[in-house]
Amino acid sequence: MNNWYRPIWGMVGAMPTRADEIRAETATVLASLRGIWDEEAVDEWDHAMQAAARAIDDGADDELVLASALHDIGHSPLLGGPHAPDHSGLAARWIVPRFGARVGWLAAAHVAAKRYLVATEPGYAVSLSETSVTSLADQGGADVDPEFVAHLWHRDALRLRRYDDAAKDPEAVGAPIGYVLDLAHRLAR
Repeated sequence: MNNWYRPIWGMVGAMPTRADEIRAETATVLASLRGIWDEEAVDEWDHAMQAAARAIDDGADDELVLASALHDIGHSPLLGGPHAPDHSGLAARWIVPRFGARVGWLAAAHVAAKRYLVATEPGYAVSLSETSVTSLADQGGADVDPEFVAHLWHRDALRLRRYDDAAKDPEAVGAPIGYVLDLAHRLAR
């Protein structure tokens, strides 16, 4: 059998796969979060890696871990910028074509989850960072959205919100970037 036409990986002519391209795009967007400050204690890069680490620590599935890492990418200067008014929607619009509906919805729903927890869990609001309290007002305040509560994945969105809240510690260790990018490669669509 003559295989002269088959490119060999690493040789001229080998084409990166869609998953390879998505992995590289994810690395670029995440790297753009370095030095972007939404919180006082950690930049968005550290926040993303810490949120992913909290998800891993909790035994979350791969999609929830990736959504945790990507939930605030709307703050990237490559997407909406540090104070984008709809950072969760921007994140979802970037995520869905690359990783599917669940990852995108979970990332976007972290705002609805915060509003829900403030409305339903006594003491939750006082645990929020100053930045989260300020953004809560901009996001409409405490609310129980029936569509959010009825959604199949709303419980996982609440889990992601808890990872988000726990990912603001300058001393905490984040997930290794290679781990997150391997998930991106594996989950790419």
